[in-house]
Amino acid sequence: MLTGSLSVPGQGVTFSTRGLPAGERVAAWERALSQVFVSLEVTVQGGRPWAGDLTAERLGALQIATEEFGPGTILRSARSVAADPRTHILARLQLDGTALLLQDGRSAELRPGQLAFHDARRPYRLVLPGRQRARIFMMPRVLLRLEEGRLSALTATVVDGAGEGAAALLLPTLCGLVDEVVRAHPVRRAQLARLAAEILGTLALEQVGRRPAPALWERIAASVQDRLQEPGLSPQDIADQHGISLRYLHRLFQRQGTTVNAWVRTRRLEAAREELAQAGAAHRSIAAVAARWGFTNPSHFSRTFRDTYGMSPVQWRGARRQT
Repeated sequence: MLTGSLSVPGQGVTFSTRGLPAGERVAAWERALSQVFVSLEVTVQGGRPWAGDLTAERLGALQIATEEFGPGTILRSARSVAADPRTHILARLQLDGTALLLQDGRSAELRPGQLAFHDARRPYRLVLPGRQRARIFMMPRVLLRLEEGRLSALTATVVDGAGEGAAALLLPTLCGLVDEVVRAHPVRRAQLARLAAEILGTLALEQVGRRPAPALWERIAASVQDRLQEPGLSPQDIADQHGISLRYLHRLFQRQGTTVNAWVRTRRLEAAREELAQAGAAHRSIAAVAARWGFTNPSHFSRTFRDTYGMSPVQWRGARRQT
């Protein structure tokens, strides 16, 4: 059973499937992960033995968890995103075994000592080929102090402490800090957690800063994010703004595993979904919110919203009000 409550700083959660009947383990593990992190879906390979062990503690804005699980798959699907609007950033530090993280058209194969960020705002998948152990840091996205365009370039990229740069120093420091958190006095633990969050922010900043090739992509993503409310925004407009050909623009988006129109549509849907969830927007009609984010046809917006999130804008707004 889950014990403790994440709503109380310093009080932790401990969970294991080992004492449960085999037929109840998957559902129980899925509930535990969804409570500690964000809404997730779990599958395991039939016929292969597995168990899940989880500990977690929230220290201020940062949650630190240790997860042992595998073989299996952890999925943050579009339906999960719709059901759970949390937009936290997670950083996975692999301790034992391997994990494959897939998000935003990229894949990161994590080995012990390596770290990768993933964004709860968008779907992602973790493939765990065998028994493995990892430390997961979960934080509000504002804690990283990165623009949305740079955040989208950060996900599913491997931060490796074996190379040069800040990661070689900071990843071992991060591991030592987390070990110290377990033993420290509560006041000292909060200080150490803040330092760990600063280290994660530095690692994220260095990771996006040391990737010169995606720099143009990051600028394009950031500028498009600022222009989502322009209903007539077209791929040609974007290409002209950045002085590149339309063909090259399409190639850049293909490298991200998407298309220009699909990426813009997804960002607009996310913005509209977040606005519909805000109490201050309760007086705005669905059509007004859709128009604000570039959807000129309310019916098309509603259909696209339902296809993406598994519910209509009206149902989404009602669910958020109840929450």
